[in-house]
Amino acid sequence: MNKQGRSQLALGVILILLGAWFLIDKNVPAFHNTFEQYTRWPMNMFLIGGGIFILGLVLGQPGMSVPAAIVAGLGGIFYYQQIAEDSSSWSYMWALIPGFVGVGTVLAGILGENTAGNLKHGLNLMVISAVLFLVFASFLGGWSLLGNFGPAILLILLGVWVLGSGLYRSYRSKGE
Repeated sequence: MNKQGRSQLALGVILILLGAWFLIDKNVPAFHNTFEQYTRWPMNMFLIGGGIFILGLVLGQPGMSVPAAIVAGLGGIFYYQQIAEDSSSWSYMWALIPGFVGVGTVLAGILGENTAGNLKHGLNLMVISAVLFLVFASFLGGWSLLGNFGPAILLILLGVWVLGSGLYRSYRSKGE
């Protein structure tokens, strides 16, 4: 079966399963009560992210793990904000989005799409995102992980990382 045929088959099966889900959900109260907690905001974003990931696997498109990771990651942020009743955390939580892209890129690499390149770029995005998150969270009062010295220590560590990676690249280019 060619790629277009697989895509059409996958889409048809997904539509049938969704239709069956909605039919059972409306007519079987026990089914509705069991799955209701998973279809409410923001938990449904995890399911949507998982569905996008599975769709990418079925279609043979590893790159779909990137939007799947973004949607599921945003679901995680919104879930945290809902549970902690802390919507102001968005002022620094947005910095995690490049990390979600990095997770999706690493998954795409693991699934065979430009493995070496995707692993390298995905890990770089996750590190950059983590540093941005920690810096913004420290500055905006979200987390005081390192106390009063947090922002200064994080900026120094970021500078060491930038210098170290630059020195490593120049060392490698001299050896080649």
